[in-house]
Amino acid sequence: MPKIREYFLSLMRLVVTIPAQIAGAAGRRVYLWVAVALALSGLVVMLGAPGHLAESSAAENAAQGRSSIDTYKQLALFGEAFERARANYVDPVDDQKLIEAAINGMLTSLDPHSVYWNAKEAKAQQTDQKGEFGGLGIEISMENGLVKVVTPIDDTPAARAGIKSGDFITQINNESVQGLTINEAVERMRGKVDTEIKLTVRRDGRDPFDVTLRRAIIKVEAVRGDLMGDVAYFRMTAFSEQTEAGLLKTFTKIKEKAKASGVPLRGVVLDLRNNPGGLLDQAIRVSDDFLEQGEIVSTRGRKPEDMTRFNASGGDITNRLPMVVIINAGSASAAEIVAGALQDNHRALVVGTKSFGKGSVQTVMPLGESGAMKITTARYFTPSGRSIQAVGIEPDIFVPAGKLDLFDEAGVIHEADMRGALANPNLTPNLKNSGGKPNAPDAKSDKDKATTPNTPADKSDKSDKSDKSDKTDKTDKSDKSAATEDYQLRRAIDILHGVIWYAHQSSP
Repeated sequence: MPKIREYFLSLMRLVVTIPAQIAGAAGRRVYLWVAVALALSGLVVMLGAPGHLAESSAAENAAQGRSSIDTYKQLALFGEAFERARANYVDPVDDQKLIEAAINGMLTSLDPHSVYWNAKEAKAQQTDQKGEFGGLGIEISMENGLVKVVTPIDDTPAARAGIKSGDFITQINNESVQGLTINEAVERMRGKVDTEIKLTVRRDGRDPFDVTLRRAIIKVEAVRGDLMGDVAYFRMTAFSEQTEAGLLKTFTKIKEKAKASGVPLRGVVLDLRNNPGGLLDQAIRVSDDFLEQGEIVSTRGRKPEDMTRFNASGGDITNRLPMVVIINAGSASAAEIVAGALQDNHRALVVGTKSFGKGSVQTVMPLGESGAMKITTARYFTPSGRSIQAVGIEPDIFVPAGKLDLFDEAGVIHEADMRGALANPNLTPNLKNSGGKPNAPDAKSDKDKATTPNTPADKSDKSDKSDKSDKTDKTDKSDKSAATEDYQLRRAIDILHGVIWYAHQSSP
């Protein structure tokens, strides 16, 4: 059988290297059928060769031979359809476009993630993985002929316009996306920087609506973070070539900030919400950075021997600080690998909502100067053997997305406010002199500031301080905005502090 494969590979190389510019349609038709005939005749000759029969059983050879003949008959059918389309379509057609469409149709029929890229598209994909490209800032897939938003990327035109994970884009600049390939949809959404584009969006629970966005250079900052009180907070937006390096660089800055502030680090929050995934090797490296030992992920291909396990090499960069991971429906692929590895190894609590559920691995295969193909080559499994394909990662603690409204307790009466209340013997002399009634605690004390996540509400609060005398409705709206923050993040930090407290209580 290897001889047959070698023969046909050599034959097809010979066929494709023959100059294609044969004069006239009739000449090209003859060339095509001669090539097919050569392939079929060569197959028959090779099947009948005694040397080949000596390599394997006759029955196996016959079955494989029939399968190969059927395959080449189908290729002959494609050749005939291709020639008739070129000759009879109402408008002249480009040969290259026909062939590229045929290849892409073959791959996209397999699953939503397999695709063909021509040379231009392949170059654009390389730019994407390096973390800088132009466009709107959304990760998309195709579903039922529509463009589905996997997730918007933070701080991009799409995110600022309110595009959400799970939205369907039905029109681009008033033209339907039905019939477009994913590559064509991406090409239409990209364009010159600072130009406008109108998307028609369909979202569950409301009528279709239009959103106008302005294209921009999308610089994906794979990792950013900050010190939130005694917690190191990491926001990981994608798994590009920059991700692990960005994680290590960000953690160094956070440690320096904690040292300068005199605040000991007590925990870590890794935010993977709306992270569409990316490079498998980066997901493995990031997981390894938080694990001392254990399996990270395994991939399993078509054959039993196509199985690979990836294990932690040791060296937790946080020295095993308590950890919480936040996920949502926009957390996909590589982000799910990290969440699953940390969850199954009992390294972190996972909170939030169920993840996207993409449990397959794609491999990019260059096709010379003609571009590349991305094809699904394996499924991946978490350390416990779970496949999350079409299921997703279930969080340990369900925390829905929402807004937290903080109520003003300024009018609430405490014991110390009661007339004739007993003084507390443990209070300082100054407080005893004041009748044993301590002043109400400052809502903006250093301790509270240290444990409250930085949110846009902080900016609103600063603007209030600059205009204390303003008692209009405008001030009330600002106060209401200041009382609204990221509920999932706040809950994650609260849960983390609970884990820290329990660990402290359990230690000898």
